[in-house]
Amino acid sequence: MSLSRREFLHLMGMASAAGLLPGSLRAARQRPEDIYEIPRFGNVCLMHMTDCHAQLNPIYFREPNVNLGIGDALGRAPHLVGSALLKQFGIEPGSRAAHAFSYLDYDNAARTYGKVGGFAHLATLVKRMRAQRGQRNSLLLDGGDTWQGSGTAYWTRGKDMVEACNRLGVDIMTGHWEFTYQDSEVIENIAAFKGEFVAQNVNVTEEALFDYRFTDFEDFDEDAGLAFKPYTMRTLNGVRVAVIGQAFPYTPIANPSRFIPDWTFGIQEERMQALVDQVRANEKPELVVVLSHNGMDVDLKMAAQVTGIDVIFGGHTHDGMPSPSVVKNASGQTLVTNAGSNGKFLGVMDLDVRNGKLQGYQYRLVPIFSNLLEPDPEMQEYIDEVRAPYLEKLQEPLAVAEETLYRRGNFNGTFDQVICDALLKVNDAQISLSPGFRWGTTVIPGQTITMEHVMDQTCITYPETYRREMSGADIKAILEDVCDNLFNPDPYFQQGGDMVRLGGLDYVCDPNQSFGKRISSMTLDDGTPIEAGKQYMVSGWATVGSQSPGRPIWDVVADYLRDQKQVKIDKLNTPKLVGMEGNPGLQDYPY
Repeated sequence: MSLSRREFLHLMGMASAAGLLPGSLRAARQRPEDIYEIPRFGNVCLMHMTDCHAQLNPIYFREPNVNLGIGDALGRAPHLVGSALLKQFGIEPGSRAAHAFSYLDYDNAARTYGKVGGFAHLATLVKRMRAQRGQRNSLLLDGGDTWQGSGTAYWTRGKDMVEACNRLGVDIMTGHWEFTYQDSEVIENIAAFKGEFVAQNVNVTEEALFDYRFTDFEDFDEDAGLAFKPYTMRTLNGVRVAVIGQAFPYTPIANPSRFIPDWTFGIQEERMQALVDQVRANEKPELVVVLSHNGMDVDLKMAAQVTGIDVIFGGHTHDGMPSPSVVKNASGQTLVTNAGSNGKFLGVMDLDVRNGKLQGYQYRLVPIFSNLLEPDPEMQEYIDEVRAPYLEKLQEPLAVAEETLYRRGNFNGTFDQVICDALLKVNDAQISLSPGFRWGTTVIPGQTITMEHVMDQTCITYPETYRREMSGADIKAILEDVCDNLFNPDPYFQQGGDMVRLGGLDYVCDPNQSFGKRISSMTLDDGTPIEAGKQYMVSGWATVGSQSPGRPIWDVVADYLRDQKQVKIDKLNTPKLVGMEGNPGLQDYPY
């Protein structure tokens, strides 16, 4: 599908607005039908992907219409959606770029522009970038959340993605959902990975050091107590580049610690500063990069407080930002990026590094439109081969979507509601709870919902459901706790993800309030007020503490969909918001 000249020029305008240096101006002379002709700039190229969540094939993915910024984050990237985001980055409404970066007119745009992502299509672009810039002048960085998110990743314990990344040519990665497999499986997968796994903030507990099971793992540093290599040095086009890893700091809190009992995490800001200083003193790099899975708000705070970092390539919060945020700090400035999710984007940062330091940069967050990039034959052959044993199960038709089913957003998306409604009906409950995960693909109207779509939304290593009584006070406590995680004014107390999804329950939310005061007016669907001392039958899934006794969530949802045949949401249990008028992280909100 070709681009109009006007559309192409607006894509170039978007890139210019993203802070590109004069080398990008040559892009205006490129063929308008090829948005992947990105002019060379400087002498080093760093490509970045993150949060693909094991999506090997092209998918649909709707961006959020709710991504609220509170306090200092108000009106600041990444807390911009829809029209506010397009205006901030100079993107023309209705254009291909507008579809890539926003939810606006999603149904029509999805039909017009087709699916996004796909490792075979991504491989084509990566090879093209490397050929243009020189094989030894670039690195491909993976921010993590790569081995989880699909049926095949679950059934192969992430091994399908390890080999896919080897074939893609990933040089360096860090992790988060990678740690939701058993620790022995994590070690096996890292050993099979041909690149390097880096994480400066993962320690072995003092107790485990006395009898550590993975002493043979070559990256284990017993003296420092580090489970993985904290950084690596690479030389690109004669430039010494340090890449420091920052795994998701809250892994044992947000995910089951029982899978990784010997490892501790944390932001480790002081250690990061000490490591940057040490690397600069001992290794003499000309460029210091942090490959992070902190989440963008945490990265922005870290960039302001830790000096000596040139670029942070961030992930976790799935924010597709067309340009880096430039953060001032005591020693100068740090560029902070975030490259979206689901294999939808490839960040391409070209850097001019001379006289021992960064002189300038050119950045493009490039959308992977599967109908504009030919699939790489070798990668496609591998994808077909690794999926073949599971294809019959994945392709089982369950129901037909009568509206767009999506997840991404601070509160219930329509596919979240499907999951919540399934828990209510199949498990005979009054209220249902579902985690505010940001991963999960989109189904457009008229599309058949398959078992693969259900696995894309629910496929974790702790999928068991539960049905139990909870008091109204306990339910409110859960909502307050998750809401504080989302809207705490200090980014270091935010763990990423979104608000817990609900079925059968409505409430009022004031994000500007303090802990314990954000949730009020809780009622059942019929308007009956929730009483603190009364017991309610609740069904949910994905318990982080002990394992729940019920069936896997995908079986519950599949049963529900087979019975429904056609899916249209009768009611979306999103809260009534207070104090959010005019917030640029909110558009087309129903209440």
